[in-house]
Amino acid sequence: MKPILSQKFRQAIARREGRLPWILFSLMGALVGLGVVSCASVDRVMLTPPQIPGATYVGSEACEQCHDEITRDFKTADHFRLKAPGDNAKNVGCESCHGPGSVHVESGGAPKTIVNPRKSPETCFQCHLDKQAQFNLPSHHPVLEGKISCGDCHDPHKGSVIKGGGTELMGQNEVCAKCHTQQFGPFVFEHEAVREGCTTCHNPHGSVNARLLVARNATLCLRCHYQQQTSTGLYIGNVNHANKVNQGTCWNAGCHEAIHGSQVNSHLRY
Repeated sequence: MKPILSQKFRQAIARREGRLPWILFSLMGALVGLGVVSCASVDRVMLTPPQIPGATYVGSEACEQCHDEITRDFKTADHFRLKAPGDNAKNVGCESCHGPGSVHVESGGAPKTIVNPRKSPETCFQCHLDKQAQFNLPSHHPVLEGKISCGDCHDPHKGSVIKGGGTELMGQNEVCAKCHTQQFGPFVFEHEAVREGCTTCHNPHGSVNARLLVARNATLCLRCHYQQQTSTGLYIGNVNHANKVNQGTCWNAGCHEAIHGSQVNSHLRY
């Protein structure tokens, strides 16, 4: 005998079974997205590799003839997993970013016969679509303007693509310090957030907030500095800030102007 199921139970099963294909479809879409966007995938195919008229893929082994130092270290690079849609029998990792290299090889390495990503970020944007969007935000590093390139902060040929990445926190900060020297002191009284990393407060590619900040005004500071709302005011530490947090930024309200560090005041005052 078939079990007798209530009408509500049958309806619940029907709803669950109706949702199942959509759940599976969403999971499949997420997996496909990871395969296209993540640099950690084993066999990565670029969305649209650079094209060079009349050129075909020759394989990274041909690049070793002149660029032996780069190709030797490239095996340690995050980008080593890149793979252009060329001949599967060839390692075409180099050509994934520089374009097919037959014309370059046949010309003996003539200039402008290969794509140089340092001249234009468009090659990087073929994979890093999210970064292209960030560079179009109101506050951004001047990559689109041609004043700096992705290669000034990233190393595509050796090790981690993020210079100083991983456990090398101060190394990562030193990338920023190459240009932003005043923000790194040394200071007598250092803002602890600087030690945690510049990206604690800044998005290096772009932000809707001024100065590449990840949050707006006092909201940024309150992410770390604990606040307590009482009947007598809004306290940060043992100081009532009720009349301050509504005036805009903590560093422009006549208080903590030395946001990165101070030589004279432990409260980051000038």
